[in-house]
Amino acid sequence: MKPGDVVVGVLEGAVTTKVRPAVVIASSAYLAERPDALVGILTTRRPIPPASSDCCLQDWQVAGLRAESHFRTYVLTVHRSELTIIGHLSERDWLNVKACVGNAFAK
Repeated sequence: MKPGDVVVGVLEGAVTTKVRPAVVIASSAYLAERPDALVGILTTRRPIPPASSDCCLQDWQVAGLRAESHFRTYVLTVHRSELTIIGHLSERDWLNVKACVGNAFAK
């Protein structure tokens, strides 16, 4: 597992817990040192209004997703054994996701 991987698992959302996709946002150092992963959820629902911590994936098909998807900086910590890798974000989508994460956290 590495940063930018697209994974699926039973993940808690703001409203429901269900099988959903997410993006690994943990650093390589974090992943090397811990058995869990930090992920941000993906949704097919366009955020209205979009926040600075949300972004639309441009290359969602390349990432292994079945429908247009949006990243939300709704962060979860999940044991890696509960996640299945289905793809990896394109470079431009990964850069946008990292910017969203940066916008969500205090600097």
